[in-house]
Amino acid sequence: MIDETQFKNKTIFSFEVFPPKKTMPIDTIFSTLDELKGLSPDFISVTFGAGGSENCNNSVEIAKHIKNVCNVESVIHMPALNMTKADAQFVLEQFQQAGINNILALRGDKVEGKEPANEFLHASNLISFIKEFDSKRTDGKKFKILGACYPELHPQSKDVFEDIDYLKKKVDAGASHLLSQLFFDNTQFYRFLERCQIKGINVPVEAGIMPATNKKSIERMVSMTNAVLPKKFTDMMDRYGDHPEAIRDAGIAYAIDQIVDLVTHGVSGIHLYTMNNPLVARKIYEATKSLFDVPPILK
Repeated sequence: MIDETQFKNKTIFSFEVFPPKKTMPIDTIFSTLDELKGLSPDFISVTFGAGGSENCNNSVEIAKHIKNVCNVESVIHMPALNMTKADAQFVLEQFQQAGINNILALRGDKVEGKEPANEFLHASNLISFIKEFDSKRTDGKKFKILGACYPELHPQSKDVFEDIDYLKKKVDAGASHLLSQLFFDNTQFYRFLERCQIKGINVPVEAGIMPATNKKSIERMVSMTNAVLPKKFTDMMDRYGDHPEAIRDAGIAYAIDQIVDLVTHGVSGIHLYTMNNPLVARKIYEATKSLFDVPPILK
């Protein structure tokens, strides 16, 4: 299980992966995980389909593989907007039986053509439900609950004040560790940390970094997250976006530059959105590994 005391001893470095497409066998992700484990991540998170409990199986199997075969701590995402409480109970029982200890509790996104269950309107509702589930466990264990945060405002929030209020509710409900959505302007992240401090949100916040190695995927993610694009970034995309090898190398260099600045300024951790690309993850790891070996700034 992830332990908050880790953050006192080192800057955390973690990865995110996602299950293969439904038309692909699950073991196509295992070679990727075998490569990622060699980069010494503190944990690897695995996403979970937004459609409800029927999407549980592959994510659970991948999380089990990460923990039991790769010997790396795993975190499984749990988006609940499209789950009933009965669905959530079933999913938590699946996690418990699989020996999964860490959950990233999410509200999740609406699924086209499917009405939300409307029993978990906010991630804080899910966190409270997980806590209630834990209180009834007979194995003496409890889930470690992580939450997500948006440095540049959740797309559905009215303003930064509403956004930080909802984040505070997540933490008060029991989220003891936050993973940020991607961003490309570190100044936006530092401003977000200031808002957290003012609001009394004192849990570790890992900075979410996505290497811009593919123009179309970045455009799609930016449209979903409200990420601010600095001129340095847009110039890079305009210059190299139509040249796959060049944009890959430029995107890796940009991500490395972000990470160096963030770790230098004492960020709690870096959560790398790998897009299931171990080559990119390795290049970033090799360029920044020594930074994570330096003792963190005491706060």
